[in-house]
Amino acid sequence: MKPRGLILDVFGDYLRFVGSEVRAGDLVTLLGVLGVEPPTVRMTLSRLKAEGWFTTVRAGRETLYRLSDEILEVLDEGRERIFAPYQDAWDGWWTQVVFQMPDSDRAIREQLKKKLAWLGFGPLSPSTWITPRAIRQEGLALTPEFPSAAIDVLRSRTEDLDADRDLARRCWDLTALNTDYDKFIADHEDLAARSSLLSGPAALAARTEIVWTYRHFPFRDPSLPRELRPSDWRGAEAHEMFLQIHDALAPAATEYVSSVIRDEIRVPALAVKNM
Repeated sequence: MKPRGLILDVFGDYLRFVGSEVRAGDLVTLLGVLGVEPPTVRMTLSRLKAEGWFTTVRAGRETLYRLSDEILEVLDEGRERIFAPYQDAWDGWWTQVVFQMPDSDRAIREQLKKKLAWLGFGPLSPSTWITPRAIRQEGLALTPEFPSAAIDVLRSRTEDLDADRDLARRCWDLTALNTDYDKFIADHEDLAARSSLLSGPAALAARTEIVWTYRHFPFRDPSLPRELRPSDWRGAEAHEMFLQIHDALAPAATEYVSSVIRDEIRVPALAVKNM
């Protein structure tokens, strides 16, 4: 687990709910629980500040790190995507994004593809991406974000469920993804059984690990409706396991972080739309 990702996870689950501001020394303590040495924490914070993740202020002898508004938006978007429920109902329509851009804009093209994958689109061709989710507005919002690309957002359907299932298999490597979900479930069965018994630093470490491990799945999983999933699909089961463990560890992990930063953490209820 890389230090910069761990810092984002600790802010995402805890510190952002106390004003998104924390003392450098407290970050050193919390990241120490996660196996990061103090010099590495301070070096990583300095680099992230230079990249615009943080602003800093002095409070006596302490340095306070505050997340930038841009990173707070990233946390909001990530939290909604990771915790969103699986899509069940489907009207049979696909949302389709077709884009064109100059060959010289390769870096921007890759950024656009990453954004499409994060939103749940899969590549039918290099410049045509589809999703069964009704997210036309999210597709339209890509135009101002990527002004050098000509982007069209369409709605389409096949009228044939077998053809729809074939589209899903062509756009996503569902076999490999299902294998990884199997591994996630097997690796965390013991934690699921004992999560309510953990406290203090152990609860924080376990909760951070499961967030770290699970949060890569939304980049790969389009949250297919039930009609399009393979018969042996494990994704929904893995998602429920993730939520159960994350919730079970929340009181002990949050209490420990609160004791370190000497402030009460009040996490608001997550309001997410059906993805």
